[in-house]
Amino acid sequence: MQGQGTIRLFKRGPTAEFRLFVFVVLSLSLLLVDSRWRVLDPARQAVSVALYPFQRLVLAPRDAIESVNGWFDAASLARTEKEALQRQRIELAQISTHAAQLAAENRLLRRLLNVSEMVSQASVAVEVLYEPPNAFTHHLVFNKGSSSGIEPGMPVIDEGGVVGQVIRVTPFTSEAALLTDEKISIPAQVLRNGLRVIVFGGSSSGKVEVRYLTNDADIVPGDTLITSGVGGYFPAGLLVAKVDHIERDAASGFAVAVASPLSHPERYRHFLVLRTDTTKSEASQEAKPSGSPSDKP
Repeated sequence: MQGQGTIRLFKRGPTAEFRLFVFVVLSLSLLLVDSRWRVLDPARQAVSVALYPFQRLVLAPRDAIESVNGWFDAASLARTEKEALQRQRIELAQISTHAAQLAAENRLLRRLLNVSEMVSQASVAVEVLYEPPNAFTHHLVFNKGSSSGIEPGMPVIDEGGVVGQVIRVTPFTSEAALLTDEKISIPAQVLRNGLRVIVFGGSSSGKVEVRYLTNDADIVPGDTLITSGVGGYFPAGLLVAKVDHIERDAASGFAVAVASPLSHPERYRHFLVLRTDTTKSEASQEAKPSGSPSDKP
């Protein structure tokens, strides 16, 4: 049996239009009071304090993303500026070396018929990934390879001069033998008088040697050795080493000059690989000339 509902003969309560009118009047009154007096400031502050935790919670993902993006942007900018500064230092050192070479040639009045002006050498800035733990070789592995245009045979330099030579590349890494490695030999000359010599990796740690010198060769302690450009791998005028002392053998008639490299690969992590045209030295590489990279690791 259905329950009998209460019959309503009249509508009760205000109409919707009346309620809308009341809310409009109330809103206008609050706006007027808020614009002329500051009586609602405590209420506004209380509501703001109550809503602040929810606002921070909602904005937390956005703030976290902005912080991470800001950190990555700052790190990338710092890395780019550091590479640019290191490149500038090395390029300025190259200019200074070439200027010293030309000044020495002018002072000594040497006849040079085909002296070319210094040409900016294309280069690739690299960073050391690690140094292979081998007591018998002196190598460095860099973070760029053939995908950046690096090829075996290209020279590696810093602001002090020649660091070594690239001997092996992969698409994303490259390995260079340092100047002091026994497998490296570089055509060089004495800056003071232009005497052409060959610089070999020294048998003693941290040194290089100029071998097969005659006892009357004009080379003395303190002489600076620079690349001669012979062979095509190393551009002329790069600093190589400074002669420490001369070891003469009267019995054989030959002498060996022991020198200290002017580069400092142990101090830096960033270097330049000069993008020389190694294809020009293919014939001399097959003949195993001085200055070509060794085929052995």
